Amino acid sequence: MSTLKSEAERCLKCKVPGCSKGCPVSTPIPQVLTLFLEGKLKQAGELLFNNNPLSAVTSIVCPHDKNCKGHCILNRKGEPVSFYRVEEYISSFFIETYQPPQIRKISKKIGVVGAGPAGITISIILALKGYSITLFDAMDGIGGALRYGIPEFRLSKGILEVYKKILDTLEVKFRPNTRIGTNISAEDMFLDGYDAIAICTGTSQPNRFGLLGETLGHVHFAIDYLKSPDAYKLGRKVVIIGAGNVAIDAARTAIRKEHSEVTILNYKAPEDMRAYKSEVEMAIIDGVKFLHQYQAVRIADKFVRCVRVNKSVAEDGAVNFTEDFQSSLEVSADSVIIAIGQGPGADVNSVGNTKVTQRGLLEVDEFGSTSQKGVFAAGDIVTGPKTVIEAVALAKKAAVKIEEYCQNL
Repeated sequence: MSTLKSEAERCLKCKVPGCSKGCPVSTPIPQVLTLFLEGKLKQAGELLFNNNPLSAVTSIVCPHDKNCKGHCILNRKGEPVSFYRVEEYISSFFIETYQPPQIRKISKKIGVVGAGPAGITISIILALKGYSITLFDAMDGIGGALRYGIPEFRLSKGILEVYKKILDTLEVKFRPNTRIGTNISAEDMFLDGYDAIAICTGTSQPNRFGLLGETLGHVHFAIDYLKSPDAYKLGRKVVIIGAGNVAIDAARTAIRKEHSEVTILNYKAPEDMRAYKSEVEMAIIDGVKFLHQYQAVRIADKFVRCVRVNKSVAEDGAVNFTEDFQSSLEVSADSVIIAIGQGPGADVNSVGNTKVTQRGLLEVDEFGSTSQKGVFAAGDIVTGPKTVIEAVALAKKAAVKIEEYCQNL
């Protein structure tokens, strides 16, 4: 493996960098690498942090092959630059040695609901602008999906403690174990002097499959399992229904925690999987087995009954999958984990008079403004489950809009 310095030197410093264009937050990659090679580590870290406060996290968990690395011009001739390796080093050093700038305080109060990627991003951006921030979360620690959805082997929880220190340094007040809509209402917050509210509660509610047997005692939801895997006894054989990134994380966790034999039931063909290719490859290395083009139709005490799924491609290129109920298979299972997506984790109807979509998500414009004056939103509660970097991208837009709104009060 190349050194960080030699990797940075491989960058061609393109006039129109495809890597930056391919990044949801337009990270100024050539400028960062130039500063790094000049030995200006603090300036490089500051540039990354100001553009993306969670760069120390996204450098680890981003789908690099899809974003920066996937858009590197060197893809055409050989190996693209692995910028994320340099970014992780710079960003980790920067947040571990973080010293805030001089901040001129503003007499405006913002309530940020949800301490996941979007909530942390908005809190840091607006705290640096001088706003008084209170960050609420239903759990006892910050991070949201970063803490309770991504396994330790992929993202160390220690990095969240570093971010908590940064929030403390920026005088962001944190209220844990507080669920807006249950303990506190948006109306209460406005009465208490908050000028604006940002809703960033994510999608922590697992989707039900609706299968016969889904209420049995050995059946669990992946998003719940990942929150506290030590609380579960899965047994020797585990079947996971679903093939997205959450399913992959649950599978790899089960192998590590209990040395289980894990089989993932993938409704689609291997090339159509939603999970990142790199994560699928790592799961295979870990020993996860995949049963492609099979759909679960019933869960029993000791097995999952599946039917074959046939793939066809129409003349217009549309891909279709149809179940063949004449072809069935029983897969042995001591435990079953359902990983078919998540929905809103909070009752969004109780967060003021905001409009919601048919999916139960908050309806916003492109800048995160909801239908209620003074209420904004960002992250998965708006888009549904997406990547961390996409949550950061929308949070940055919402932070700009919140500041504009507060300046006009």
